[in-house]
Amino acid sequence: MRKNSRRRSKTSRRWRVVAMVALLCAIVFCVLFYQYRGRHLRKWLCEVSYPMGYDIHGIDISHYQGDIDWEELRRNGVIDSCPIRFVMIKATEGVDKVDEKFERNFRLAREHGFTRGVYHFYSTQSPAINQAHAFIRKVQLEQGDLPPVLDVEKKPKEQSRDDFRRDVLTWLLMVENHYGVKPIIYTNYKFKLDYLDDSLFNQYPYWIAHYYVDSLEYQGPWKFWQHTDCGRLPGVDGDVDFNVYNGSYYDLLQMTLK
Repeated sequence: MRKNSRRRSKTSRRWRVVAMVALLCAIVFCVLFYQYRGRHLRKWLCEVSYPMGYDIHGIDISHYQGDIDWEELRRNGVIDSCPIRFVMIKATEGVDKVDEKFERNFRLAREHGFTRGVYHFYSTQSPAINQAHAFIRKVQLEQGDLPPVLDVEKKPKEQSRDDFRRDVLTWLLMVENHYGVKPIIYTNYKFKLDYLDDSLFNQYPYWIAHYYVDSLEYQGPWKFWQHTDCGRLPGVDGDVDFNVYNGSYYDLLQMTLK
């Protein structure tokens, strides 16, 4: 009888421990849900949300995606039941860095029927004039391509706001003069509001990065929205950024070089 009593006592203690662990897990989950609900929960889980009301979807790529299987992407590249229409491709960074997959991606994107765009990653360590020359030397846009893109996300700490804005404008004007079309500016919406939010820069089309939200909080006009950095697609290894275009496919084609 005593042995049986001891066994029941041990079993009872085990169940109490299990119950306490389950209760603790439930409390932790509730706290996390409350703290990270909405965008924070989606970010924590890296959950991909699909913005409502947009039919034109695309991705942006660089060497981080490795060798893309373009045929697989063309046949099965679907986001929210919509085929991928455009691909933004990294070309250059600073004055001497060329993305190692640029030429391959640039050629194969067009061969597989995607509307392609090309971007330069702005460096805080190099003069804007030299960066513009580096992009122009490397990138030969063709009819049907989207306007060139300047990816600008940081301001040099030692540089004044006015000097930084002047340098960004220098790059934009040089590239616009060369290709005959206003470049697209890519940045996150807070950076846009902090440094580029006036009539001078608002004349350029915008590609805004804002993740894990149901709607873009930026209230100004924009053309593209990068809404997640953890999308998955057939033909692409690992995560890839998902984007939407703010308009119809006809509107997108009207943006391209003539």
